[in-house]
Amino acid sequence: MKISFHGHSVILVEANGTRILFDPFINGNPVTDLKVGEVKADVIIVTHGHNDHLGDTVELAKKNNALVIGTAELADYLGSKGVRTHGLHIGGGFNFEFGRVKLTQAFHGSGYINENNEIVYLGMPAGVLLTIDGKTIYHAGDTGLFSDMKLIGDRHPIDIAFLPIGDNFTMGPDDAAYAAGLLQAKKVVPIHFNTFPLLQQDPRTFVKMLPDGVGAVLDVGQSIEL
Repeated sequence: MKISFHGHSVILVEANGTRILFDPFINGNPVTDLKVGEVKADVIIVTHGHNDHLGDTVELAKKNNALVIGTAELADYLGSKGVRTHGLHIGGGFNFEFGRVKLTQAFHGSGYINENNEIVYLGMPAGVLLTIDGKTIYHAGDTGLFSDMKLIGDRHPIDIAFLPIGDNFTMGPDDAAYAAGLLQAKKVVPIHFNTFPLLQQDPRTFVKMLPDGVGAVLDVGQSIEL
């Protein structure tokens, strides 16, 4: 299984011939290496409806005939745009052909600013547990620290966790390091940092807060094998 980081919260998982793309914020993303016209995805998972996570979902889903997975409200909204969707909600999961997706809580917001500069409410934000090819991946989405991360780790042994460290809108490095301890993931990768001035952080300083061998910084375009 190959997992690659493409800036901000964009993660691509490639396993068993399936390409699963998380939070495809590409156009307008100053740190990504991806181009919308070149991206191939079979499945798109969106953690919440903010513009820097929903991103280019509609265009990519239509171009690739990709299935989009998210909360029920988000799925309904995207379905109205002609996108093929599967809605879930917090605590719920579904066994797809490629693997299992389960949503966890996240403490954040979820609203899309449309072309008329109106905010469209898109339900609750979520974290995602993806179990595929015998491995479990946790994408926390945008969230603050919460104690039930311990329950998530206890009930779902996590092989790799992607945690936001940008502060201001999400956890900062200190809280993310504490979250990593609650989750007990085998590997922890920082996301949601250095995209914009408000999110400036040193990911290597964050990794030093974790036990030896747990933290890993992925540069944009870099991948890790599970």
